[in-house]
Amino acid sequence: MGQFLEILSKPDNIPIVLLLLSVIYFTWLYWVKAKRNDMATVPVEATQDDKVQVWPYLVRIEFLMTIAIMAVMVVWSIALDAPLEEPANRALTPNPSKAPWYFLGLQELLVYFDPWIAGVVLPTLIIVGLMAIPYVDINEKGNGYYTYKERKFAVLTFGFGFLIMWVALIVLGTFLRGPGWNFFWPGEVWDPHYVAVLTNVDLSEYFGITTRMPDNSLNPLAFIFGAVCVGGFYSLGVLYWIKNRNTDLMQKLGLVRYSVVSFLFLSMVGVVIKVILRLLPTAFGLNPVKYVWVTPWFNV
Repeated sequence: MGQFLEILSKPDNIPIVLLLLSVIYFTWLYWVKAKRNDMATVPVEATQDDKVQVWPYLVRIEFLMTIAIMAVMVVWSIALDAPLEEPANRALTPNPSKAPWYFLGLQELLVYFDPWIAGVVLPTLIIVGLMAIPYVDINEKGNGYYTYKERKFAVLTFGFGFLIMWVALIVLGTFLRGPGWNFFWPGEVWDPHYVAVLTNVDLSEYFGITTRMPDNSLNPLAFIFGAVCVGGFYSLGVLYWIKNRNTDLMQKLGLVRYSVVSFLFLSMVGVVIKVILRLLPTAFGLNPVKYVWVTPWFNV
């Protein structure tokens, strides 16, 4: 545990710890305000008249905060050494070699996916999904005030995507990935000589279907098995549409917008399922799953 506390207190990790604390605080603050509005007849924000003039009131507050932040930064720079290392040496690679904290989530995904998926496809889906939000969000409620009751799907989806799929991966990559990008629980010593022996298998092999034939060619049964798994997973969105297509929500949303929302949501859930399939079997002494669907062109 001493080494874990040392990792937390490293100068370049202290800002990450503070950011995590701020995430916890603002998440808690949202739920408090959302609960208050959901229990009231009229949102509390609608009854508040908190408008002030920019000059001098807002400018004065911003000026005082600027001075306070400058004072904190001066004390910080005196109390903590800059996290500088020795000059770069092309003959000596740092172990572990980590990206900046804001990219650690993507670097962690490289453990579970091929580089083109983790580094290209998933970031693209994130950007496209964020761009699509104004066009697929048909709920007019919740604008200008905090609420959970009137925007359950949006709140839970954002919380799941941000807290679980982004913040949690950053925490995992920063504090629990040690030398060799091996996983170390808090309290375990980061042994630079530790080598984890893992035998990854494809999902089809759990069902007795080998991925490769004796001549190393792809087994057609494994290809079909993976296609059925992936296709069946995404067909859940189709089945949900068939079951609820006559509801007011689906009629207002429309097939195109529903298809976009369904694809992005299922893709997000699929990433978590893939991570679980990679990590969970090791807890029971089983081989982790490498791929669900193996094809001649790509692997998922």
